Amino acid sequence: MITEEEALNRLTAYCAGSEHCKWELQEKMQRWGISFDTIKRILTRLESEKYIDEERFCKAFTNDKFKFSKWGKLKISQALYLKKIPQPVITKYLDEIDQEEYLNVLANLINSKRKNIRAKDDFELNGKLIRFAMSRGFEFSDIKRCIAVCEYDD
Repeated sequence: MITEEEALNRLTAYCAGSEHCKWELQEKMQRWGISFDTIKRILTRLESEKYIDEERFCKAFTNDKFKFSKWGKLKISQALYLKKIPQPVITKYLDEIDQEEYLNVLANLINSKRKNIRAKDDFELNGKLIRFAMSRGFEFSDIKRCIAVCEYDD
């Protein structure tokens, strides 16, 4: 059994290394077998000492998943929802993504994927590209726009 002080020390070191949300830490403490009252006290202390901040986490997560993993807004939103981040916070940081950069990332993904897909006709090719882009979490309207532009560029 882990003591409250031990758990707090582990979690402060964990949070000092990278951004984490309350839900992740709560899950970790539950796996350690810590009581709910103790979990609540530890989370409150971590928040008051600025080790965790839902908005800061959301901003970092959104930025990392978009810039490095090339995820679309739908996939980012779903991942944050599963981490129990409030919807207004999610919306705030998704809206900060530059639309031009967002469409450029999508167009580049579609263009690179197009080179590796085999299809008997344009209909099948576009279907595969749409499924690929949707699996990355991009919106259908943006995908259609980028596919149309990419076809025009060919």
